Amino acid sequence: MPGKYTFVKSLKEIRFLLCQTSEQSAATRSFLNRAYPTMKKNNPHTPIMIREAAGTEPKVYARYERGKEKLELLSGLDDKAIGEKVTGLVKSGI
Repeated sequence: MPGKYTFVKSLKEIRFLLCQTSEQSAATRSFLNRAYPTMKKNNPHTPIMIREAAGTEPKVYARYERGKEKLELLSGLDDKAIGEKVTGLVKSGI
């Protein structure tokens, strides 16, 4: 049975950008602390990258086959809303 964060086959990489210390990235950091182990366990061969840089607005990119990308902004969202955005990206292809 597929898990909540089981990615579609067309997803080649998921990339999170966030700030290590800012309040606007706090929910994204919380989400990653909770969900990263599950995502990696369910998708051991798909790169899940976390890029931290001071002052960066939290966002997530999903890269699919043929270099197509989707972006979701995560600023101002809570942990649950971030989970819904990420689930939408990893369950749907382009």
